[in-house]
Amino acid sequence: MTHTDWSDVRGRLARLAAHPGGDGVFGAPTHRWTLEPPLRAGELAELEGQLRVELPEEYRSFLLTAGRGGAGPAYGLFPLRRVDGRWAWEGDGADLTDRDTLHQPFPHTEAFNPADGLPEPPDEEDYDTVEAFNEAEDAYWELHDRTVYVPEHSIGLLYLCHLGCAAREALVVSGPARGQMWADDTADSAGFRPLLDSDGTPLGFARWYRRWLDEADAAVLG
Repeated sequence: MTHTDWSDVRGRLARLAAHPGGDGVFGAPTHRWTLEPPLRAGELAELEGQLRVELPEEYRSFLLTAGRGGAGPAYGLFPLRRVDGRWAWEGDGADLTDRDTLHQPFPHTEAFNPADGLPEPPDEEDYDTVEAFNEAEDAYWELHDRTVYVPEHSIGLLYLCHLGCAAREALVVSGPARGQMWADDTADSAGFRPLLDSDGTPLGFARWYRRWLDEADAAVLG
């Protein structure tokens, strides 16, 4: 089921902002429980025209009726900015979204790790000198980065927030998992995985956002 009613969100955020315990929620001192203004319909049409794809409906409705970024999971939702006539998301890791290929299908429906199949990192005990070990280690990490950190793995992914330590979460815009939220844990050598609800079903944008808001309410307001 698609959820597109966001009429309660700003009021709930205002209550959290006014509560003395609000700053105790992870990321709140950064986003301050504030949403930026929504997009106008013409702005959204311009954005989607530039991307050559229609955004998943739950996120699309959020942009139109709630806000273009701000208060949200972790350090908040990457906000949209129009710079030199082109729309882009702004934030730590927002540039991982390849706007030129966002319309192309993200092919995965199950967790995958681009590092699978790589050899084990070199062990210093296997080398006669520090120099030889350092050379082998440098070669290994060059191979690792060439294998793991390539744009092809994130085609069709719209990065929406940063959790810290280079862990990020993204919305699948195109492909069989369209509308699902996924984690990018490549910085922790854990690859990509769909985010799941407590019953094991994939999280869409609305459930992902509202689950965070419900947890914040429970932590702050009781």
